[in-house]
Amino acid sequence: MSDIRNNWTTEEVQKIYNTALLDLIYRAATMHRKYNDTGEVQVCTLLSIKTGGCSEDCAYCPQAARYNTGVNVQALMKKEEVLEYAQKAKDAGSTRFCMGAAWREVRDNRDFDRVLDMVHGVNELGLEVCCTLGMLTEEQAQKLAQAGLYSYNHNLDTSEEYYGDIITTRTYNDRLKTLDNVRKAGVTVCCGGIIGLGETHADRIKMLHTLSTLPEHPESVPINSLVAVKGTPLENNPKTDVWDMVRMIATARILMPKTMVRLSAGRLELSVAEQALCFMAGANSIFAGEKLLTTPNPAFEEDMAMFDMLGLKPREAFKNEKSIGTYLS
Repeated sequence: MSDIRNNWTTEEVQKIYNTALLDLIYRAATMHRKYNDTGEVQVCTLLSIKTGGCSEDCAYCPQAARYNTGVNVQALMKKEEVLEYAQKAKDAGSTRFCMGAAWREVRDNRDFDRVLDMVHGVNELGLEVCCTLGMLTEEQAQKLAQAGLYSYNHNLDTSEEYYGDIITTRTYNDRLKTLDNVRKAGVTVCCGGIIGLGETHADRIKMLHTLSTLPEHPESVPINSLVAVKGTPLENNPKTDVWDMVRMIATARILMPKTMVRLSAGRLELSVAEQALCFMAGANSIFAGEKLLTTPNPAFEEDMAMFDMLGLKPREAFKNEKSIGTYLS
C-alpha cells in the first residue's frame, strides 16, 4: 500500500495517534527520512499587515474586536514598510513570507488591491509569498495567484464537531470552501490547527483525518499550541503538554509524508531539546521572528543558534519548483 493516501479512515488515524510515543516518533522519523531532507527546515516569517478590529468571535484570538486584549487596531500597512520587513526576513534566513490581515473575509476594495501589490512586491524579492486574509472567493484567489501568491493559509483550527464551541461567526464548511477556491486558483494550501482549545483527543484525531483526506494534502500543515491571551474566552486554558505537540506532529507526518509540518504558535514555550524532538518526529518548518501576528515568538538569532547546534539549514525558496525545472514568474 502506498504511503501517500487520501483515503485514511478515522479508525486508522486513531490507531496511529494512540501508538506508544517512542514507537510513534520512530515510525514518523522513518517516514520523514524517506520523503524529505531531514537536514533542512523551512523558515517562515509572519507579519501582521492589518491588526485587530476583526468582527469574528474566534475564542482564542486577541484580534477579535469584541474582546479586550490590549491589542491596538492598526490600519493596513504601507507597501514600502512591508517590503522592508520582507527584505529583513530574507536577510535573516527566511524563505517564506506570510502576510496576515485581521479580516473575516476579503472584500473587493482598495485595501485588497494594495495587498495584491504587496504580494507582487514580495514575490519579486525571491520569497515564497503566503497570505492569511480570511475567507476568499474563487475570483479573489485567482487575483492573488496572478499577483504571484505562492501559498494561502486558512486553518481548520479543530474538528468539525468542536468547531462551533470555538467560532460561531462562520462555519467549518466556509473554511473548506475557501481551501477549495485556493486549490482551483493553483495556489498551494497551508492549513492546520490549534491544540489546547479545550478539545478532546478525538477532536484532534478528527481534524487530522479531515486534513489527510482532502483531495490533495495541504503542502503545509501548521501545528499550533494555544497561546492563552488575557481577555479572550480561553485565557485560563492550561498549557499544552509538549508530548501532545510531538504526538500531533508525528501523526501528521505519517498521514501526510510529503507535507511541510510546521512547528508554529507556542514554540516560545519549548526548550531546544523539546523542539529537537519535534524535528525528529517530522516537523520541518518553523515560524521565525519575534512575533506571530500579535503573540511572542523566539528571535531569529536564537533559531539560527539552534539550527547550528542541531545541524539544520534553512530550506531554499521554491525548492519543489526548482526540482522539476519550473519557476514561478
